[in-house]
Amino acid sequence: MIKQGILFIIRLLVGGLFIFSGLIKVNDPVGTAIKLEEYFDVFSNDIASFFYIFKDIALPLGVVLVVAEVVLGIMLILGVRLKFTVWALSILIVFFTFLTFYSAYFNKVTDCGCFGDAIKLTPWESFTKDVILLILIGVLFFFRKDLSNESKPWATWTVRISLVVSVGIAITAIRNLPFIDFRAYKEGVNIPVAMQPSAQLQYNYVMKKDGQEFVFDQYPADDSYEFVEMTLVNEDALPKISDFAVWNADGDFTDEILTGKKAVILVTNMSKLNTSYLEEIDAMIAGLKGTEIIPLLVAASSEDEIEWLISSRAWGIEGYQGDATVIKTIMRSNPGIMLLDQGVVLKKYHFRNTPTSEEVKGLFGR
Repeated sequence: MIKQGILFIIRLLVGGLFIFSGLIKVNDPVGTAIKLEEYFDVFSNDIASFFYIFKDIALPLGVVLVVAEVVLGIMLILGVRLKFTVWALSILIVFFTFLTFYSAYFNKVTDCGCFGDAIKLTPWESFTKDVILLILIGVLFFFRKDLSNESKPWATWTVRISLVVSVGIAITAIRNLPFIDFRAYKEGVNIPVAMQPSAQLQYNYVMKKDGQEFVFDQYPADDSYEFVEMTLVNEDALPKISDFAVWNADGDFTDEILTGKKAVILVTNMSKLNTSYLEEIDAMIAGLKGTEIIPLLVAASSEDEIEWLISSRAWGIEGYQGDATVIKTIMRSNPGIMLLDQGVVLKKYHFRNTPTSEEVKGLFGR
């Protein structure tokens, strides 16, 4: 009985963590796909070039992984096909542990995306978490013969329903935007404010003298000390946003973008641009002409590509370049629309939900 009780507690812990992690990522499968693409890029350069082909299936692969986390977690807790579930979880955790170890040891992908954008972990924290899970699942695997394969019909139906619901949520999030936005550029965020420290940054100075190390909160005036390193004390005061910038051949236009009323069309990748809803964007831009709401384009592309898109659609707007990673963080749609009012993120739209010019005017109070 004691052994069964311990195994059940482990099932609750492991299953609960997988469900929690999976639900966060089911909410944003595009973010998981972006993270997988980063890994495939690294592996294609460091291990074997064939990993590059997996980038094309990163999104469906990401959906399978995040749905599997949710469903397997539920199966583990409810006791549905436990031996199969433990085998599947063992394969998953070995895969995840390899990814997080690679990230931590080689410092290649600095955020594994284990909990999406909701909870940020350092590479070594992610690896430690996976090692603990590996040990717990290892215990279940070792005692898998003691796990019952019998389950109640309601438990089996719960698993089936969770599978359908998880897939449905993932597809809906892909075709629209994440239901809950955990990113730094979520609606309501004041970007200029988020680009500033929340408090004065404080540092400790590690110095060495006579073979001993000393820590000072101010740089010592005594020049007999040898500088070792400077460490930030209040990391929580760092800016929430540190990489937002837009530019073109005429210079940096970040400040200009963050003032006034702007309807920003964002493009993460020109070669993968979805053109199905460009007519709706055409109409929105045309309807905003002559108003104080200024439409503009920011794309992670060359100036020639940006000019070609603007001229081919007869938009007659300004175009700027931006960092691909930043644009992907802001927008899980290619293209997508972000409305800015004095740098505050008023609203974000997937291209399938492109607003009319009247809807945009209404949001700006016009």
